[in-house]
Amino acid sequence: MKKIFGIALNYFVKGLIVVVPLGVAAFLIYWSVFKIDSALNLSGFFLTDSKGKPIYVPGLGILNVLLVIIVVGILVTNVVTDPIKRWFKRWINRLPIFKFLYSSIKDLTEAFVGEEKKFNEAVLVEVNEFGLKKIGFLVQKDLSKLNLPGEVAVYFPLSYSFAGQVVIISADKVKPIDKNSADMMKFVISGGVSGLD
Repeated sequence: MKKIFGIALNYFVKGLIVVVPLGVAAFLIYWSVFKIDSALNLSGFFLTDSKGKPIYVPGLGILNVLLVIIVVGILVTNVVTDPIKRWFKRWINRLPIFKFLYSSIKDLTEAFVGEEKKFNEAVLVEVNEFGLKKIGFLVQKDLSKLNLPGEVAVYFPLSYSFAGQVVIISADKVKPIDKNSADMMKFVISGGVSGLD
């Protein structure tokens, strides 16, 4: 009986290792898509049943978001000129809190998907005299504007989080890692348990 229980427990643990990540990932995707879809679903404004109650059309909110993003992309690429962009920047500069939030989110978004991706150069940094090393991403190679010649800025993401910290360090303490930056980001964020396949 004890042996059967041990075998069942072994299978349970192995199944748990597969089911929990799949279940949590599926739940998070479903929850975020459902929340976005519910919040941005406009079907209730123009579709009603015979009693006048709004009809919910699943997926319409997500479709709305995709269409708005594509239309904005087309407009920014083909219609919006430099004077309009400068006017928009001046308008944002008049709203300090909005400017801070907008510019921070814009910079973070561009760091991952923009033309000038920031987290594309993984580096290894020796942080103390005992040989402790941290994996980071070189985000600024020249800090002479801050009166720090020969120094660089390295971003260290935290494991199991998208938070992190930027550290200024001497360039000779930074060693490039010859690996894909996306794999290295996954390696750091996962706490070192994935990304080196």
